[in-house]
Amino acid sequence: MKNKKLKLARVEKDLSQAELAEKVGVTRQTIGLIEAGGYNPTLNLCIAICKALDKTLDQLFWEDH
Repeated sequence: MKNKKLKLARVEKDLSQAELAEKVGVTRQTIGLIEAGGYNPTLNLCIAICKALDKTLDQLFWEDH
């Protein structure tokens, strides 16, 4: 499942995938895969992404049913 909320939050912060990746210590490809739904990030990576984007885990990673 694509993570549109992550992409939207990243764009709102005016960050490229590469810039966000650098902030959280992963590659640009990893951020791209998370946004595309092709990679399931660890909890630690999720938390780092949330901190970098000033969002909560619920805001970025909780699936609305």
